[in-house]
Amino acid sequence: MKRETQFIGLMFLICTLVFTSCESGKTKSLKELAPTPAEQEKAALLKQLDRKFEDPEGHYKLGKLYQADGLWSQAEHEYTIALSFDPVHRQAQAARVKVLQDSGDKATSEFSAEFYMNQASINAESSLRLAMAFQKEMLDEYAMACYRRALRLAPNSAKIHRQMGYYYLSKGDRDRAQDYLSRSFQLDPHQPEVAGELGRLGVPVRIPRKTRTSTKKLDKIVEQSDKTN
Repeated sequence: MKRETQFIGLMFLICTLVFTSCESGKTKSLKELAPTPAEQEKAALLKQLDRKFEDPEGHYKLGKLYQADGLWSQAEHEYTIALSFDPVHRQAQAARVKVLQDSGDKATSEFSAEFYMNQASINAESSLRLAMAFQKEMLDEYAMACYRRALRLAPNSAKIHRQMGYYYLSKGDRDRAQDYLSRSFQLDPHQPEVAGELGRLGVPVRIPRKTRTSTKKLDKIVEQSDKTN
């Protein structure tokens, strides 16, 4: 009787282990079959573009997913479609240059970069946006060319100096970052985020009180008051 009890107990243990192993394998298999967040996003974008194909932002985002997977031709195709609907979509322009470069088509990549930079050179804002897009794609040479062009077009722009300062910060060049951020703060002292960065760089700054932004209006009121008295 004792042996029978031991045998039954052993069989129960074996069955339990087998069942647990099967359930574990089943769970693992289900996890493997479940779509990843990127795949879910891709499916959602495809569905969205099926409803509204002429959406440049949707094509750009889909291109970024293909780009992340190393599917250069699919990514380049989506960026080209995005630009057909929005010829000045700066992020799609920079991303297209990047995938052409990564795919080995250096000549087309360089030609496209020059074309987009010339297109953006009409004003400082366009050059700045393209510079930031190139920076996002880690195309530093093109990014810096656009930053410098933007600065030539608007040498007293606090915004451009600020972005160049952030660019050099991202590269670990603290000295140049300090120069550009300091100039940005001189041009527009109402930038608490720039003041914070300068403080972390060891540069003492003082943020003026916000009430000073209305100084010109108050001065005009005072002038009119003096004339009537």
